[in-house]
Amino acid sequence: NHFADLDHLAEQIADELRLISGELYEALLNRLRTKHSISVRILPIDVMPERLRRVDMHARQLQLSELLPPHSRAFQAAVLLGQMEAREQIDALAAAAGFADRAALRLYRRHLAAYFAAAMMMPYARFLRACEATGYDLPLLERRFGAGFEQVAHRLTTLQRVGARGLPFFMLRVDRAGQVSKRYSGASGSPLVNGAAGCALWRVYDAFQQPTTLTTDLVSLEDDSRWFTLARVVESPARMAGAPPARFAVVIGIDAAFAETLVAAKGRDLRNDLANPMGLGCAICLRNQCSQRAAPPAGQTLIVNERERGLTPFDFAGE
Repeated sequence: NHFADLDHLAEQIADELRLISGELYEALLNRLRTKHSISVRILPIDVMPERLRRVDMHARQLQLSELLPPHSRAFQAAVLLGQMEAREQIDALAAAAGFADRAALRLYRRHLAAYFAAAMMMPYARFLRACEATGYDLPLLERRFGAGFEQVAHRLTTLQRVGARGLPFFMLRVDRAGQVSKRYSGASGSPLVNGAAGCALWRVYDAFQQPTTLTTDLVSLEDDSRWFTLARVVESPARMAGAPPARFAVVIGIDAAFAETLVAAKGRDLRNDLANPMGLGCAICLRNQCSQRAAPPAGQTLIVNERERGLTPFDFAGE
């Protein structure tokens, strides 16, 4: 999840904008207006009820919903700038990907434009220096770069520049039902990315009970690997009239061996502290007598004893 050419171009443009204005959003508006003859207009929800962003090339306008917070307005302006000024790099990456499905290709192009926008808001060298100097202090990074928690979390998975690598984080975005809407493995190689959201023992779900707090967890998997994870709830600005807001837990994690420098892990012995034993979902987890188990593991022989009741009704033969 690192695109070197896009990252370098975004960093170059961000440095140019920094010379014009200390406020990125104002600098983005000025560049769109002066270089591309595009203005930005904030519209009320009753005018644009089902969209957060719309580009009207006839009116030469980027129209943004009033629901978007300041960091999201800057991000959307940077996305449009990327579609215009990084078109060559995006075209090359999209062509090389070789997608046969048109919708998949468009999703990939949208991802690349969003990558560019995040790289503009958090330019690589400055962002990495700030991460290392602050011990990857997430709330501080949000404020310093005018970004949201989810934006910072995503950016952490991209810090893989040759000769200047950051820590190997992964990121997930999950809802209360354990459904995953974003997965970024980064350079972590973590099995948690593809399976763990189905484990109710993972304390990331506690974040929904304390939405303003950073929820941490030291977990141990069946292979004895240990991972340090952090989660916080974010709320989507998109909403239907009368419906509750959409909430997600954004999770970032890292191999516990790399986490000792994190400010969020200060005072903890991540090598020796008791870790939360969890699995990657009931269907593939072989931890026996788990009181949270919702289903037996696939392919295992169930043991049914009418005279006894264990911690779970799904006793099974071990390997």
